[in-house]
Amino acid sequence: MGRIPLRTAIFLVIGDMVGTGVFTSLGFQLEHLSTAFSIILLWLLGGVATLCGALAYGELSAAIPRSGGEYSLLRRIYHPVVGFLAAFLSSTVGFGAPIALASMAFGTYASAIFPGLSPSWLAWTVATLLSLLQLGRLEVRARFQEAATGLKVLLIVLLSASGFLLARGQAISFAPTPSALHELAKASFAASLVYVMYSYSGWNASVYIAEEIRNPQRTVPLSLAIGSAIVTGLYIALNVSFLHAAPMAQMRGTLEVGMIAGRHIFGEAGGRIVAGAIALGLLSSIAAMTWMGPRVAMAVGEDYPALRWLARCNRQGVPSRALLFQYGVAVLLLATGTFAQILTYIQFTVTLSWFATVLGVFVLRWREPSLLRPYRTWGYPWTPLLFLAVCLWMLWDLFRVMPRESLAGLGTLLLGLPIYALVRRSSIPPNGSSTPS
Repeated sequence: MGRIPLRTAIFLVIGDMVGTGVFTSLGFQLEHLSTAFSIILLWLLGGVATLCGALAYGELSAAIPRSGGEYSLLRRIYHPVVGFLAAFLSSTVGFGAPIALASMAFGTYASAIFPGLSPSWLAWTVATLLSLLQLGRLEVRARFQEAATGLKVLLIVLLSASGFLLARGQAISFAPTPSALHELAKASFAASLVYVMYSYSGWNASVYIAEEIRNPQRTVPLSLAIGSAIVTGLYIALNVSFLHAAPMAQMRGTLEVGMIAGRHIFGEAGGRIVAGAIALGLLSSIAAMTWMGPRVAMAVGEDYPALRWLARCNRQGVPSRALLFQYGVAVLLLATGTFAQILTYIQFTVTLSWFATVLGVFVLRWREPSLLRPYRTWGYPWTPLLFLAVCLWMLWDLFRVMPRESLAGLGTLLLGLPIYALVRRSSIPPNGSSTPS
């Protein structure tokens, strides 16, 4: 029986969602948009689309309350092979690359506070310590996640408030002026939504550990919806603060938006203050990912005897071998420096996985109309349709901008097919009867 309460599940969702994106992506939006109204509306729309996806995932996770994320949902909705491919991607690079990237980002920002320390050494250290943390007692992991995420939320609230209280303020308007409304009709407005949506990634976090959550049929949907709504509010407040504090011209086209805004808010020391806040905030992101990722491999190991070793747990109920495998992948990516390229080319398949899962709300209602659904998607069918429309736009834009990377991502996904055939064959007993998969 799961022991994680709603509070911890919400902190897990928030901790996984808020990474570096909200501190860096504003510069790319300013390359296409020039009014504060259109930019803030963009972040609001991103939050609404995310909430629509969270509502759909809530229905599925309430009906299929099993850990493993998309693996457990897609195998039930479509076919075991579909779930296996999603798990193959998640277990190899789907979590390993973001963990490596967040660890390196932690090292980079932390070294701005401690110039004598190597960013690479800091990245390895944080990845190792937070992976070791996940081997311990559930109570310790939950308290750390709550504390780290709570600190992150507090820092964002303080940073947002400081932008208004301490900065001189720019001569900009957040009102819907004619020029702002004109920008909403441009293709560049929709294109900028892609950057915003990736800043909202992680909104499905609690689905991965559904079996560890108390009363998952109720708690998981609530945690997804509440976590997404809170992050939307934080993101809007932070971007309003940045736009109020720093000139758009200085932030346009740069990744260091948070650092620039920090210098306008706190003076010359502002860059280090914001760097420290981002580094501290990344701890909860890395902790959430190292917690969730091994649950995918564990669920696969429970279904396929050939991979049962991945489902082995230690005395604390942690899938220790799956966790060690994930840590090994993250360390390998850190050592080779390939995590950024991998993260780029798996974006297409990750978005495709979101699309297939939310589409599954319609498919499962059609295929299993009598399935017990403790929670049904609010606003159905419009809320899942809105999310699917946004996903389709993101898929088209990604393929248009990065065709080779998108095809490489699909190729990586398909590498799971021969492995599926092997583990499927080895799971068939000598008498030839079918396995549960």
